[in-house]
Amino acid sequence: MAQVEKRGGLLRKSSAYKKPLKEKVVLMYDEIFMTEDPSKCSPRFWEELFLMKVNLEYLEGKLESLDGEELMKIKDNINCLFQHCIQALGEEHPIRVVNALQTLCALIRGVHQKNKSTSGFDIINMLMGFDKAELCMKNLMESLDSLLCAEGSESLKSLCLKLLLCLVTVTDNISQNTILEYVMINSIFEAILQILSHPPSRREHGYDAVVLLALLVNYRKYEGMGLVIAQALSEYNRQYKDKEEEHQGGFFSALTNMVGSMFIADAHEKISVQTNEAILLALYEAVHLNRNFITVLAQSHPEMGLVTTPVSPAPATPATPLGTTPPSSDVISSVELPLDADVQTSNLLITFLKYSSIVMQDTKDEHRLHSGKLCLIILTCIAEDQYANAFLHDDNMNFRVNLHRMPMRHRKKAADKNLPCRPLVCAVLDLMVEFIVTHMMKEFPMDLYVRCIQVVHKLLCYQKKCRVRLHYTWRELWSALINLLKFLMSNETVLLAKHNIFTLALMIVNLFNMFITYGDTFLPTPSSYDELYYEIIRMHQSFDNLYSMVLRLSTNAGQWKEAASKVTHALVNIRAIINHFNPKIESYAAVNHISQLSEEQVLEVVRANYDTLTLKLQDGLDQYERYSEQHKEAAFFKELVRSISTNVRRNLAFHTLSQEVLLKEFSTIS
Repeated sequence: MAQVEKRGGLLRKSSAYKKPLKEKVVLMYDEIFMTEDPSKCSPRFWEELFLMKVNLEYLEGKLESLDGEELMKIKDNINCLFQHCIQALGEEHPIRVVNALQTLCALIRGVHQKNKSTSGFDIINMLMGFDKAELCMKNLMESLDSLLCAEGSESLKSLCLKLLLCLVTVTDNISQNTILEYVMINSIFEAILQILSHPPSRREHGYDAVVLLALLVNYRKYEGMGLVIAQALSEYNRQYKDKEEEHQGGFFSALTNMVGSMFIADAHEKISVQTNEAILLALYEAVHLNRNFITVLAQSHPEMGLVTTPVSPAPATPATPLGTTPPSSDVISSVELPLDADVQTSNLLITFLKYSSIVMQDTKDEHRLHSGKLCLIILTCIAEDQYANAFLHDDNMNFRVNLHRMPMRHRKKAADKNLPCRPLVCAVLDLMVEFIVTHMMKEFPMDLYVRCIQVVHKLLCYQKKCRVRLHYTWRELWSALINLLKFLMSNETVLLAKHNIFTLALMIVNLFNMFITYGDTFLPTPSSYDELYYEIIRMHQSFDNLYSMVLRLSTNAGQWKEAASKVTHALVNIRAIINHFNPKIESYAAVNHISQLSEEQVLEVVRANYDTLTLKLQDGLDQYERYSEQHKEAAFFKELVRSISTNVRRNLAFHTLSQEVLLKEFSTIS
């Protein structure tokens, strides 16, 4: 029985039975969740609602707690709320605008939970009604465009971008998000590009804007939407190029700065490295869809992190979700400082190569595996581009590129100070060699190895075509390739259970065939060509073992017969070199009574016997199939975008939509 206390002649229940008072805004939300129109009893209901501080947790939680049938009963009120939110975006009073944006975010996020195929629930119908959807979205996008392009509050712009990200990530599969039809019809791209072209706005909102673009460009991209966006970016680039202002405020420079600041990380401990697939995807789309973007890869800026104001080290923080962590504004702004004669210059490509060298160290983690694959796809696109190759191979454009190398017991850590200045293609080749030598393991990343060898092949094709004599330590590449062949042979049984290793073996052998057939046109000196023959002869046992293995499998009626047979035929010139020179080297040693010849003595025999060597002309060595996303990579990108979309939506947590800053900024209503 309830305790009763007597005070002033009145009886009342004790305070233990008091119910906590609800906020007025919560009471108003409860009225919306009734079936009656809340404005019938209170004509000023909607006007008052947007003066109340939004309770995001309550509104979103209430929406999530209802099942589809219950929500459909209050559909008219939800539609009405959505429409009044859009109307409020046109108000002069910023408090109303802020509250309307917050309410829209909560509505979209809450109703999203009901967008399940099993219930037949339709998010567009629930939010605005099919009959009013086109007009509602037109008004919404126009209001967002006005707010993003206005001279007003940066906090409002931030909230507008959060709302757009909520809209874009309503479904995991972005191409099934029918709301984006309206976003595409009522283009928001000019507003996003304006943000990216204005340094102060870029510092505040650059990350969200770039991620938004990366997601939008993937909306039904095979139906032509991607081409529209590519043309828009290309036109924007042309305008800034004409004005010679790209280095100050162009979109591509913005992406350069954004990507650069997000890529650089401390690679000494793997735990500190976090992949950022969202920004990688943005870079991929720019490189793949817009050839003009290649020019931005070469734009110089101070080395990230070198031209900064000294700050005390920040404490370690827990890992954050994939593709969701924007760089701090001071990091982004630091790259806009003027160049200094004593500061090492960098560019987007250098930054990307460094990032790749970190990500590609550890491919056991699924996200890093995807990031490594995306890095190699981007490098593939670059290696196919004529302009990019011209820049990569330019002898007058030399850089020091400190790639991160995986710690290994059998090698010392390279001293950073001893890094030579070289054309950037050397860094690309170093990265490929580094990957080759560090991933020969039980969980063999076959797909990444194939892509790695393809990048090398495409670079060699350019060198052969343009007769570029690159001064590079080719022996490191040859040694890495031979060691990879040895690994494939020694793990034949295990690897064949999962992979067609003959595809990779054929690619490796044909790289050697490229050097043998065309090396005299692109190797730096005649002695380099001699060293190629020396390496083949020195490692002849590996090639002999490979020939024995593929001959055995090509003569059997097994599943690998055809694949192994191709490798057998590809080895014809390598075997001709070995069979031609080995007897002559043995004869030279016998005549001169030398048990073990030095390298110079072997090279002397090689140079003296070139004339009698007969090689077969092999067709197609300098040809390759150009990269195509639509068929071979469609599934990968579909899953990648789904993953990024899920993580972006998950990261739009309540604290990122907090009103504290906004309410402080708009503490008075004029």
